[in-house]
Amino acid sequence: MTTPSDIRALAGELSLAVVRLTRHLRGRRADAQISLTQLSALATLNREGAMTPGALAAKERVQPPSMTRVIASLSEMDLVERNPHPTDGRQIIVSLSNAGRALIADENQAREAWMTDQLSRLSPDQVAVLAQAVGIMKQIVDESE
Repeated sequence: MTTPSDIRALAGELSLAVVRLTRHLRGRRADAQISLTQLSALATLNREGAMTPGALAAKERVQPPSMTRVIASLSEMDLVERNPHPTDGRQIIVSLSNAGRALIADENQAREAWMTDQLSRLSPDQVAVLAQAVGIMKQIVDESE
């Protein structure tokens, strides 16, 4: 499976599988109180730590005005805190609040519980193949960032 058409076919199948898996993972959020865009911003803050709105926009690959609206809505829900930048009075630093950390923990637990249940139904060989695939997928993403 190394011809260009084989690789193109695999790319299409893999893309579709990832989209479908993502939909299932998102489906764990039946009582979601925030949008997926807001959740993604919270997850980035959780993973990367406090940062400026511009840095968060860059990490999320959205325009700064869009991120400003996301931050404002998250702040209204007390999921993030906005504090003055220590050296630049024109900037703010955005960080997760305790409520934001709790929400992220709940979201992660729901997704991991569903995924654990799905993986427990696979054979040991299938689990080993998926473990290798996860490493490869991380490599693909890391190299493109």
